[in-house]
Amino acid sequence: MNTQQNMEERLWDYLDGSCSAEEKSFIDNLVTTQEEWRMKYHELMEVQQIMQGSLELDQPSLRFSQNVMEEIAKYHIAPAAKSYINKKIIYGIGIFFLVMIVGFFIYGLGQINWSDTSGSNDLLSKYNVNKIDFSRFFNNTYTNVFMMVNVVMGLMLLDMYLGKKRKKLHEKEA
Repeated sequence: MNTQQNMEERLWDYLDGSCSAEEKSFIDNLVTTQEEWRMKYHELMEVQQIMQGSLELDQPSLRFSQNVMEEIAKYHIAPAAKSYINKKIIYGIGIFFLVMIVGFFIYGLGQINWSDTSGSNDLLSKYNVNKIDFSRFFNNTYTNVFMMVNVVMGLMLLDMYLGKKRKKLHEKEA
């Protein structure tokens, strides 16, 4: 098997003219004296003639670029982010956080002891931030439950939104 491949390689080099002068004369001698080399030489000669005669390089058509662009145009190209981001959802999330911040601020103002009468008339010492008891604010069970419920509802909203988006994507692909 290896000698068969070696013979073909040497004959191809001979036919292509890429062998040395010594090897060319050696292969010439083998082709004229041995039947196996002569048969393989004629077989490879026919293959080379077929390849040279019938193979022409195909030129792309003049409309090749236009055909490619028309094929690309058939596929749905992703629109700009402005067209597929729902503004109502963005506004809803913004309002949700704004209500949360205002609610915490109002609750914090409710925790201040407004009836505290200190001897000083200075406005800064009267309403000192250090007097606010933040432990009552953040350790309140109702506040923690309220924040937990809001986080769960926010995650459910996000899940529903992403589920609808995934469903629309699968419908477009089908």
